[in-house]
Amino acid sequence: MRLLLTGSSGQVGSALLQTLPALGEVIARSRPTLDLANPDSIRRTLREAKPEVIVNAAAYTAVDQAEREEALAKAVNAEAVAILAEEAARRGALLVHFSTDYVFDGEKPSPYIESDPTNPLNAYGRSKLAGEQAIQRSGCRHLIFRTSWVYSNTGKNFLLAMLRLARERKELRVVDDQHGAPTSSRALADAVPAAITAVSRDPSLAGLYHMTAQGSTTWCGFACAIFREAGLSVATTAISSKEFAAPARRPRNSVLDNTKLEKSFGIRLPSWEAGLSDLLARVRIQP
Repeated sequence: MRLLLTGSSGQVGSALLQTLPALGEVIARSRPTLDLANPDSIRRTLREAKPEVIVNAAAYTAVDQAEREEALAKAVNAEAVAILAEEAARRGALLVHFSTDYVFDGEKPSPYIESDPTNPLNAYGRSKLAGEQAIQRSGCRHLIFRTSWVYSNTGKNFLLAMLRLARERKELRVVDDQHGAPTSSRALADAVPAAITAVSRDPSLAGLYHMTAQGSTTWCGFACAIFREAGLSVATTAISSKEFAAPARRPRNSVLDNTKLEKSFGIRLPSWEAGLSDLLARVRIQP
């Protein structure tokens, strides 16, 4: 199997570089060699790579910044994805794409299932939803995985931000009225190859799935767990979203139901607590 991996230097892409080779030859491309804001760059890369599977781990993920740069977020998260989907349909390739819990508005009191109505609250969520819709319109064989609160030992994410702030400050104020499932990039990368293999054997399994860690918490709960696992003593105060006043609105509840994923593929990601422990043990992040 010949696979093209975009965003190979990002959080999810770096983790996938460790697991996708089990499926075959992986052609890895990051921003210096594949500019998703440039349609010609996308088409040229696909013509040269001739992949059977396109794994798109590239994305514009700066949620607050997207409020000022919605056109750029849309270019990467929607317009580029539309081209990938168009090329996948033309070549008969499988397109694997990662989306977000932020396509929902958070008003549902229980976990969201794949068929629930979408209503993104921010520019980032709108751009990611547009990407999903472009894939579905293209008619290409696809796997769209909506995930949430992704973190890893690289890049910019909540885990690394909390570890840095714990070294710089004696007290931290963290939002406690948004609920979701922190999901490690490693847990995602461990699960994806099995889903690709299954769809390669049974194309009827293609489609949209939720893929997150089990359980849920708040950002404040996640922060406290990080400090506990890292052996840090940090005074942490729970605050509201209104008090934090971020530029982009976030859903109050973005917990996703993973039942469809488990029934279709037998895939069940570990709990968010286990994922956190595993990542910290693997990378030995020092406070």
